[in-house]
Amino acid sequence: MSEGMANSTPMLELKNIETYYGPIMAIRGVSLQVFEGQVVSILGANGAGKTTVLKTISGAIDPQKGQVIFEGKEIQAWDPDRVARLGIAHVPEGREVFPFLNVEKNLLMGAYTRKDSGVKADLAMIYDYFPVLAEKKEQAAGFLSGGQQQMLAIGRALMLRPKLMLLDEPSLGLSPALVAEIAAIIVRLRHEQGVTIVLVEQNARMALDIGDFGYVMELGRVVMEDTCERLKESSDVQEFYLGMKDEGVREVRRWKQRKTWR
Repeated sequence: MSEGMANSTPMLELKNIETYYGPIMAIRGVSLQVFEGQVVSILGANGAGKTTVLKTISGAIDPQKGQVIFEGKEIQAWDPDRVARLGIAHVPEGREVFPFLNVEKNLLMGAYTRKDSGVKADLAMIYDYFPVLAEKKEQAAGFLSGGQQQMLAIGRALMLRPKLMLLDEPSLGLSPALVAEIAAIIVRLRHEQGVTIVLVEQNARMALDIGDFGYVMELGRVVMEDTCERLKESSDVQEFYLGMKDEGVREVRRWKQRKTWR
C-alpha cells in the first residue's frame, strides 16, 4: 500500500471525464484517483490526452461530461483562480514564466492568492531548494536557461503552498543531469513539504522511478493502471515506453502488435 492509501478517500478523483477541443474529443471517459502524499504518474505519447487531463483538473478547460472531485468538492468547470485558491498549483508544459519580470517577482506571482505573513519565509525555502534562483533573483526570467526556467516554474507553484501540484512534462528538453535534478526535487517536495503530485511525463523511466501509482494513456483514454513498480515489469510498458527493444522495430510494431490492454 503506497503512502496516502491508508486513507481510503482520495484527495482527487476524476470520474468518467470527457473533454473536447471544438468537435474533437481529447479525453474519453478518463477516471483516476490520487491519494494524499502520493506521486501519481501519467504516461503516454504525444496526443494521448495527458496535458488535457491536467488542464481539466486546474480549470483551464471545462469538461463536457464527468466529475472532478477535490477533497470532497466537485470542482469541474470552476475558474482556474478559484481552483488555485483550493491549493491546486499547475506547472504547465513549456514553463510559461513571465520573461520580463525578474526571478523574485516571478516567484511572488505564485503567492498572489495568499494573505498570510509567511511569504518571505517561503521565498527563502525556494532559494534553498533552487540555489541558482537565489543567485539570479534580480535577473529577468527570459534570460534563464531552460532548466532554470523549469526550476522557477516549480518554485512559483510552491509559493502557493499547494496541497496538490500538477506537473506537466517537467523534464522536457532538459539534459539527463538536469532531469535527475528535477526528479530529486520532486521527491524532496513530496517528503519534506507533504505535497501530493500528479506528474505527466513522456520520460517514462523517470516518472515510474519516482511515482507510486501510474496511469498509461493512449488516444484519450486510460489503457492501463497499476503501481509504478508493477508497470515497470509490464512487457508492454517496457517495449513501448521504456525503450527496451530496438527503436526501429518498436515503431514498426507499435500499431501492429496487439497490446495486452487492447
